[in-house]
Amino acid sequence: MPTRTHPRTRPVNTGGVGTRLPWWALALPALAFAALLALLWNPSNAHAAAADPATAQLWQHIRELLTR
Repeated sequence: MPTRTHPRTRPVNTGGVGTRLPWWALALPALAFAALLALLWNPSNAHAAAADPATAQLWQHIRELLTR
């Protein structure tokens, strides 16, 4: 004997406003990344990179790419 199914009382949510991200969900990680990058970009830390020529060369390539 088949069982009877009950009708749904609420419609199924197929997306919409609840799936949108607020503006700060993208702004805060981007701001944190920029702040950390600014800390690394500080010229007073250049003496630390001078000890390893590969690191200094990598930073030089990154600076060249970003200034173009």
